[in-house]
Amino acid sequence: MNLEKQSYSELIDKIGSLLQQGRQQAAQSVNTILVQTYWFIGQHIVEFEQKGNEKAEYGSQLFERLSKDLTIAYGKGFSRSNLSYMRKLYLSFPIRETLSHILTWSHYFEILKADSELEISFYSKQCQHERWSVRELKRQMRSSLFERLALSKDKEGVLKLAKEGHLVENPEDLIKDPFVLDFLNIPEQHQYLENELEEKIISNLQQFIMEMGKGFAFIGRQYRMSIGGKHFYLDLLFYHRILKCFVLVDLKRGEIDHNDIGQMNLYLNYFKKEEATEGDNEPIGIILGAHKNHILVEYATDSITNKVLLSKYQLYLPDKKTLQNQLDKLLEN
Repeated sequence: MNLEKQSYSELIDKIGSLLQQGRQQAAQSVNTILVQTYWFIGQHIVEFEQKGNEKAEYGSQLFERLSKDLTIAYGKGFSRSNLSYMRKLYLSFPIRETLSHILTWSHYFEILKADSELEISFYSKQCQHERWSVRELKRQMRSSLFERLALSKDKEGVLKLAKEGHLVENPEDLIKDPFVLDFLNIPEQHQYLENELEEKIISNLQQFIMEMGKGFAFIGRQYRMSIGGKHFYLDLLFYHRILKCFVLVDLKRGEIDHNDIGQMNLYLNYFKKEEATEGDNEPIGIILGAHKNHILVEYATDSITNKVLLSKYQLYLPDKKTLQNQLDKLLEN
């Protein structure tokens, strides 16, 4: 009797699994068809404009009239905003086959709000790589992720970033400039301590890992190292699944100085000899500070063979216009 119950329970589970899988595939198919339909609508609008009809017959009122007539005939979904983004979808992805089968129209609607072709290309690729929800996509765009990653690269690296998305292939790919920790909800003028910053990060660990990027696995906080009879404590310890190495993170409330760099170098030497096992690559150290002096950093890291990376963090969303101006200067060179 128990065996019959177990077999019946397995049958229910198998049927349930099939139903769930079928519904997901059906929803994905519907989404793909919807996105491609909107692409074709955008194509028709552009071709109509290119024939000169838009200027001669409707002028700037094309979208307003289209919205009104299509809504009367076919119902909701044809607002002026939607129609303009359908047009932009076609112009941004002129080859229909490059449209993603993963991204929904809601994803594309947000991505197409980006100002440049480079941004649109980057966010569409990165959204597929990371499987972002629409909510996470919005947050990454508000935090100017593309500009922050791009400013840590040269011109060739920026163009590759836009074309392929953010691929983690070497330690330098872990750095953003700056890291944005707005989700900690620490007021900008608040005089916080380093341990308070650490506590806030632990309380928002999932969001912190998302900000750090793909591949991070959390190991622990205040990780103790005993060196020469003295105890040292690392703020945060991670393992990176893609780079196959430990990543040591130290948090600094103020400016990063040469003592912080020397201390991280000590930690990395310890991990190479005492913690790393066969198959692990050399550990990486990341020091996050509210400020960094580029000249001091250059001299302090010049003779260090360990991989010590430094970056700023900020507790509020960056000014996109400022970052964009910096990126424009980089691309002009």
